[in-house]
Amino acid sequence: MGFLTAFFVVLFTMPSLIKVARMKHLVDEPSEERKLHHRSIPTIGGIIIFAAIIFSYSLWFPTAESTLGAFLPSDFAAMYKEMGAAYADFKIVIAAMVLLFFIGVKDDIIGFSPVKKLVGHFGVAYILVIIGDIRIHDMHGILGLYELPHAVSIAFSFFTYIVLVNAFNLIDGVDGLAGGVGLISAITYGVWLYWAGDVALALLSFTLAGALVGFLIFNAHPARIFMGDSGSLIIGAILSVLAMRIVDHDISRLPVWLRTVPTPLFAMGAIAYPLVDTFRVFVVRMARGRSPFHADRNHIHHRLLALGLGHRGTVLVLYGYSIALILLSLVTRDVQPTKGLVMLGAAAFGLALLPFAFRNRAKA
Repeated sequence: MGFLTAFFVVLFTMPSLIKVARMKHLVDEPSEERKLHHRSIPTIGGIIIFAAIIFSYSLWFPTAESTLGAFLPSDFAAMYKEMGAAYADFKIVIAAMVLLFFIGVKDDIIGFSPVKKLVGHFGVAYILVIIGDIRIHDMHGILGLYELPHAVSIAFSFFTYIVLVNAFNLIDGVDGLAGGVGLISAITYGVWLYWAGDVALALLSFTLAGALVGFLIFNAHPARIFMGDSGSLIIGAILSVLAMRIVDHDISRLPVWLRTVPTPLFAMGAIAYPLVDTFRVFVVRMARGRSPFHADRNHIHHRLLALGLGHRGTVLVLYGYSIALILLSLVTRDVQPTKGLVMLGAAAFGLALLPFAFRNRAKA
């Protein structure tokens, strides 16, 4: 129901937003060489994505009574404890999303200095990690690491949030790309969390997925609207919360074949594309003596466009890349965690570099 509600909210309200955005000239003009569109397009689609998620997540958030049937009477105490933790997450996620939404909207409409934007991100990270205790506690044997010291856990979780929320912002450069990759990640996390018995976080996952399916109807090439920062930042924030919760989640209710998959590798596999593309772009920019935040046309999607795949071909290839890395993360269930990380990383970067081995066939 959360999926369907978010989908229909976006489907029926987005046309009105597009109309208002054009009337108020809240559009992105093709004024820079790096931009791929050739006409003015509204940039505030994230407003409806945010509204759909908040409305659907709040409307269908499970109560203790609604989950009683899944527990034996002897388990009621454990159930109420779980619901208390879920409600705490609900409050923190709503608070963080509201703050992040206003940061994104301000950036979409009048711009935001990088320093002020970074301060805002640290504020959101503080809410999630310090107040909400949504953080990575254990690395489950990857690189020989298990339970992390408290300070290291906080610092690493701050880093995870900042990187992921900006990674989704950076890949939002081709019609349907950020929305589609976010949809794949959200469904993947949602299924895992549902199998793990976490109804509340599964609802958040599928609510995000429903909103993105509705958005893609208007964002598929040729796009009628862009999500803007108000959308990409929300996607990155929700997925960062889900990823960090999955890393330390109880796996006792999962299917037997899935319990042995290292949770950090599964969480990384679902968001591999934005992480790999952002890391590669930053390294290339710094190697050329430029700021890692200096915008250019060096993303993987730019390269695929230069090879002549077009918008649709590019997003389909990158959707396939995302799904392939998710499936590969499942193969690591029979491998020592560090070796699994090496396998997953080698495949992710090897596939990401493959398009750069071919000559251009067409200009992007």
